Amino acid sequence: MNYAGPAEEIPARSGLELTPFRGLRYDPDRVGSLAAVTSPPYDVVVRPDGLLHLESADPYNIVRLILPQAGTPAARDDQAADTLRRWLADGVLAPDSEPGLYVYEQADGTILQRGLIGALRLSEPSAGVVLPHEDVIPHVIADRAALMRATSTNMEPLLLTYRGNGATAGATAVVERTTRRAPLLATTTEDGFSHRLWAVTDPADLAEIQSDLAHHQALIADGHHRWATYLRLRAEHPSPSPWDYGLVLLVDTARYPLRVRAIHRLLHRLPVPDALAALDGLFRVRHLDVPLPEALEALADAAATGNAFLLAGDGAFHLVDRPDPDLLARTIPADRPAAWRTLDATVLHATLLDHVWRIPEDSPAHVAYIHDTAATVEKARRDGGTAVLMHPVREELVRDLARQGVTMPRKSTSFGPKPASGLVLRTLEL
Repeated sequence: MNYAGPAEEIPARSGLELTPFRGLRYDPDRVGSLAAVTSPPYDVVVRPDGLLHLESADPYNIVRLILPQAGTPAARDDQAADTLRRWLADGVLAPDSEPGLYVYEQADGTILQRGLIGALRLSEPSAGVVLPHEDVIPHVIADRAALMRATSTNMEPLLLTYRGNGATAGATAVVERTTRRAPLLATTTEDGFSHRLWAVTDPADLAEIQSDLAHHQALIADGHHRWATYLRLRAEHPSPSPWDYGLVLLVDTARYPLRVRAIHRLLHRLPVPDALAALDGLFRVRHLDVPLPEALEALADAAATGNAFLLAGDGAFHLVDRPDPDLLARTIPADRPAAWRTLDATVLHATLLDHVWRIPEDSPAHVAYIHDTAATVEKARRDGGTAVLMHPVREELVRDLARQGVTMPRKSTSFGPKPASGLVLRTLEL
């Protein structure tokens, strides 16, 4: 799928400005393996199991920086800053000798993705240069901002997409030429993805990239909270400063289309029987005594004709669809486009969470957002809560709403593959 749609040509000097930086990278001689020090993005790590697994993979795993563990938020941030300083002093992490952009490749046999990692000049959504498509959660922004303040480091590139004009010239052409050289690093992570990284330092290549990107806009595919964090921290520092830029991976989806998946909800304090009882007369509910793959197929079939959700956590699956039209009319705001009002995520948040179940969606004590389907079901079963499994939204809707300036409910989509954390970091103190 071509996430950004037709080529987005905008005037030069008002488009994307991707700037070289001196990347911080692990010294492969100081760690067990490069794969063992990487992590999925902070919001994809399933806690606590996935966190403990990553911490035990290598004493220098990046999860100790992106998800530090301590008794209070302030202690966690201080611990991350201390860990980073120690790793820098010991040479575990070291800056590259000269600034550059980085070509990053991910492949797993079924998908190949290549893009450019760099420091992107920040801009507000109103500028039309970088467009968000999802709402954000304030406490997550506050958490990420505190960590970045403490460490003065962008630890994870967020994922942006743009629509290039082909590979005969410009940024994508430089990407393709660069991948013919030997990479700076190559590793394969336990999920089967291979990762390769190259530095682009040649002035002519950098100029070709920057000239091309200056005519394009981008959409945030993954990392809305980090982008909002970048903007908050920029506002705290007088310009010009390193905080005017943020670390991103920029992918030309004309050449490398992304794939889209759903993000599921785990309702910690709502047992499945209570969730189902509240739906009586408001939705159709069908009990499915089938394995997870078959239940997801039933969800896909139901979602093709209307709003549908799959509840789990009690050892079975319950297909919830056909909401009462009067209920939707009462609970969903009427001041948004029809495409927004009929999103599953809109119905979930405005109708189910706010009105039927009365669950505060901003509270991590009540709602968790999990990418892995099986993990969501298992955690609900183990914790006595309810898993709400979602069907992926159509990519065309994401694009169209973003162009209208309409943001979707938080955590509506999961585009990928996502960049691995730990391959290259950006410190704001170099």
